[in-house]
Amino acid sequence: MKWALVLVVGLSLAISAAAAPPQKPNIVFILADDLGSAELGCYGQKKIRTPHIDHLAAEGMRFTQFYSGNAVCAPSRCCLMTGKHPGHAVVRDNRAMKPEGQHPLPAGTTTIATLLKARGYSTGAMGKWGLGPPASTGDPNNQGFELFFGYNCQAQAHNFYPTYLWRNDQKVGLEGNTRGLTGKQYSHDLMEKEALEFLDKQKDKPFFLYLPFTIPHVAIQVPDDSLAEYRGKFEEVPYKGDKGYLPHPTPRAAYAAMVTRMDRSVGRIMQKLKDLNLDEKTIVFFSSDNGPTHNVGGADSTFFESAGNLRGLKGSLYEGGIRTPFIARWPGQIQPGTTSDLPGAFWDVMPTLGELAGAEIPKDCDGFSLVPTLLGKVGQKRHEFLYWEFPSYGGQQAVRLGHWKGVRQNMAKGNLKTELYDLRNDPSETINVAGQHPDLVVKIEQIMKEQHTPSSAFPLKPIDTPMK
Repeated sequence: MKWALVLVVGLSLAISAAAAPPQKPNIVFILADDLGSAELGCYGQKKIRTPHIDHLAAEGMRFTQFYSGNAVCAPSRCCLMTGKHPGHAVVRDNRAMKPEGQHPLPAGTTTIATLLKARGYSTGAMGKWGLGPPASTGDPNNQGFELFFGYNCQAQAHNFYPTYLWRNDQKVGLEGNTRGLTGKQYSHDLMEKEALEFLDKQKDKPFFLYLPFTIPHVAIQVPDDSLAEYRGKFEEVPYKGDKGYLPHPTPRAAYAAMVTRMDRSVGRIMQKLKDLNLDEKTIVFFSSDNGPTHNVGGADSTFFESAGNLRGLKGSLYEGGIRTPFIARWPGQIQPGTTSDLPGAFWDVMPTLGELAGAEIPKDCDGFSLVPTLLGKVGQKRHEFLYWEFPSYGGQQAVRLGHWKGVRQNMAKGNLKTELYDLRNDPSETINVAGQHPDLVVKIEQIMKEQHTPSSAFPLKPIDTPMK
C-alpha cells in the first residue's frame, strides 16, 4: 500500500512537472504579408501546399475567429506591436515618409519588443517593418529590437530582389539585384538565413524573434526552384504588369510557389528549434497582417478563394479584409490539434506575450491575454466588443459585438449609415439586418463614437474633419 502511495505521488509530481510551463519561454512570432484567411491547407486551401504550417496547426491550436489589427499593413502592425485597437493606435493608415519609410511610432512607445527586452529577452526582427524610417523615433532599433534585418520601408518591399536591405542602421547592398523580375539574392531567403543565425546565437538565453515576412505581398516573384512545383498546374493568363508591378508569365503558379516557399521557411525554423533542443522551450505563433490582396499585381484571390466564403479583401473592414489565420504551438503546454472559436485580435498579442514573459502590461492596452485559452485553463477574459477604423478606401468603421457585426462604409463622402450583419447565420455578410435590429445599431454606433479618439495625422472623415 505504501509503495502504491509512493508511486501515485511520484507520478503526480512527474505529471505536474511536465505540465508546468517553463519560465520565460522563447517566443517566435511569424507574420505573413497579405495572406488570406483561407490560403493555408489547415484553413481549407486546396490549391496551395502549406505542409509545414499545417503541421504547426496539427501540433498546436488554430483560432477560427481571429482578426488582424487593421485592413492594411502599417496600421495593423502598429496594433500588433502596441496592443492598441485602431481607435487608440498612433498609426492608422499607410503613410509614406521621405526619403523612405512610413509614419513613425513616437519615442517612448511601449512595444512588445521593449516589454520583452526589459524582461531580459534578446530581441530580433527580420522582414518588413513599416513603422518608422531609419534613424527616426520609429526605427526598429528605437522600438526595442536589438537586431533588425530587412525592409524598413513598405514600398521597397514590393520587390523581392531589392538592391539593398537594412541591418540596423546600415544599408546592406545586394550584389546581382537590379530591380528586375529576377536577381541573384531573393530577399525572403536572406531573412530566413538571418533568422536561423539569430537562433544559433541566442540559444542560451530567452529570445523574441519577430519574423514579418513579405510573402505573399505582390510583386509576384519567386525563384525557379519553387516555381517548378506549380508550373503547368493551373490555367494561366500572363500578367503584363501595371500600376508599377512587375509582369509574370505564370502568375498563379508563381503566387502559389511564393506561399509554399514561405511555408518551407517555417519548416526550417521549426527544425532549427528541434536541432538546438529549444522545441519545448519555445512558443511559436503564425498569423497574417490583413486579408488577401486585391486582384492586382498578378494576384488572383478569386481563383485561390483566398478569403474563403468571407466578404471583402485587403483594405476592407468586412470579414475578408481583417479575418486572419492565427496558430500557436508549444509542445507540452498547448494541446495538439485543438481549435478555438474565441474572437480575438492583434491587440491581444501584447498581453499574451507579456504574461508569458512575466511582464507588467500597460494599463492602456486594449487586449486580453490569450494564455488561459492556449493552456486550456479557466479564467479567459472575453471582449465585450472589437473595434476597427480605417480612414482610407472611403473611410470605414466596424464593430464586432458578440455574433453581430456593424460596418460603416464610404464615410469620407458623409455616409454614416451602419450596416448590421449576423455572423452566426450570415458569415459572408450578405444580408444587412440593420432595419430589423435598431437597438443593436444604436449600441454599435455608441461604441464607434466612444472608441474613436481624434487623430490629426490620420483623421477619420467626417468625424475628425467636417465635410466642406
